[in-house]
Amino acid sequence: MTSAQAVFRKDFKMDRNEAFSTPDVAPLSEAKRKLLEKYLREGGAVAARESVITRRPSAEPAPLSLSQEQLWLRERGTHGIPPLYNECVVLRMSGPLDVPVLEHGFAEIIRRHEIWRTSYVTSNGQPVQFVHPASDEFRLQLLDLRSLPTSARREAEAQRVIGDMVRQPFDLKEGPLLRARLVRMDDSEHRLFLCAHLSIVDGVSVYQVFPSELATLYSAYASGRPSPLPPLTVQFGDYAYWQRQWLQGREMAEQVAYWRKQLAGQLPALNWPTGRTRPARETFRGTIRSFAFPKYLGEAVKALGKQEGVTLFMTLLAAFVALLHRYTEQEDIIVGTPSPAGRKRSEVQKLLGYFLNPVALRFDLAGKPSFRELLRRTQRATLEAISNDDVPMETLAQELKLKPDASRNPFFTVAISLQPPMPQLDMEWSVTSMDIESGGAPWDLYVAFIERTEGIMGRVQYNTDLFEPETITRMLEHFQRLLKNVSANPTQRLSEVKFLSSRDRLPSSNGAEGRLRNFA
Repeated sequence: MTSAQAVFRKDFKMDRNEAFSTPDVAPLSEAKRKLLEKYLREGGAVAARESVITRRPSAEPAPLSLSQEQLWLRERGTHGIPPLYNECVVLRMSGPLDVPVLEHGFAEIIRRHEIWRTSYVTSNGQPVQFVHPASDEFRLQLLDLRSLPTSARREAEAQRVIGDMVRQPFDLKEGPLLRARLVRMDDSEHRLFLCAHLSIVDGVSVYQVFPSELATLYSAYASGRPSPLPPLTVQFGDYAYWQRQWLQGREMAEQVAYWRKQLAGQLPALNWPTGRTRPARETFRGTIRSFAFPKYLGEAVKALGKQEGVTLFMTLLAAFVALLHRYTEQEDIIVGTPSPAGRKRSEVQKLLGYFLNPVALRFDLAGKPSFRELLRRTQRATLEAISNDDVPMETLAQELKLKPDASRNPFFTVAISLQPPMPQLDMEWSVTSMDIESGGAPWDLYVAFIERTEGIMGRVQYNTDLFEPETITRMLEHFQRLLKNVSANPTQRLSEVKFLSSRDRLPSSNGAEGRLRNFA
């Protein structure tokens, strides 16, 4: 257990009844709030564990990390559907660009980080990591769109070409699990599109480590200097090997015991009125809808969090839970979030790789709570979850002997996250999530928030067999209104928060349009 985990458990861990019956618990101190903010938003290490990650035995192949293995198993079990875990981001680069220098930097990053030249093979019936030799060169495919007459035509062509790249499945056995393409939009604007299998990246990888290292290397190589980056002391495979050894015995037992209590009883299935009947088997077909909140709303939400002593993620999560509660009238709701569990270690802060583990956050909304009370409950649920976030959900499903349901995830079908912030770079480069979907959706609904100087934005990935595009548009409108109202008055009860107009409708469970209850 980390010292920060010990603090969290000592100060905040309590049984579930206590957690949801004490609305006036004091908010986090500023120091603890900042510590938690760093962990939740940056994936930063909060402390070092007693066990130190060292190089794995050279004679043994590295296993997959526990979270990697779950992705590998799930993708194998859903063969034939659109790719579930193809992630795409774009690095926008303004100003002159020396492409050979950029390629030199890219090659060095792939050399430094074994995980970006790794594929997965089976040894003795178990998947293991196979690290391919590093190459001295890396060639970017270059798409020059300057001949197209308008920016709209160039944008459309870039979307078309990159869309084909993103929707192409990865061969997990042969690799590579990374594709990159450079698009020249005009003489002073380039976009580096990066498509990777989720098992080799996370938010910290693509928003912080990769752009920071690439910018540093580009600057050095452009001026004829060698790489200033220090050697990496461990690799992702070393972390995976260490994790398998560490998460045994008492640590595993303690975390499983927490989840056994937290997820006791009948787990609630979210009965969101989508207007469509749930298929007998999960289809995993999906698309993406981008959104941006007005800047004033983002500032109001952040001010509310600061006032209440909670993080921005907690504030957004609480508001989302409130929306689900009002939509469904359910008092027992579970929402998932990809917790950066593996990033607690100081040794892995500079590594590329997949360090996430989805966790279930359970909310008891009985007793007609106010939004302020819900913030306290959200704070507790989050703190407890991140103190026990190393055990994969699939392992918990086996431990809890949950009955398989081919139509849905046994724990949650809706998830949210807040992406890590971008580091300050010495050049005009910025990273954004791409709105080009792979055609897959691992959950019914996934809302990924991004905080930028211009405000809060993000994307909604949703299952097209369950949701109409109009339903998602309406949901985002409702969410903005709800955020506006609770930011102005967090003491109002959830049942009293206004977020609908008199014209609003939501589909009923049988697909017919029905008037909502008196929510407006």
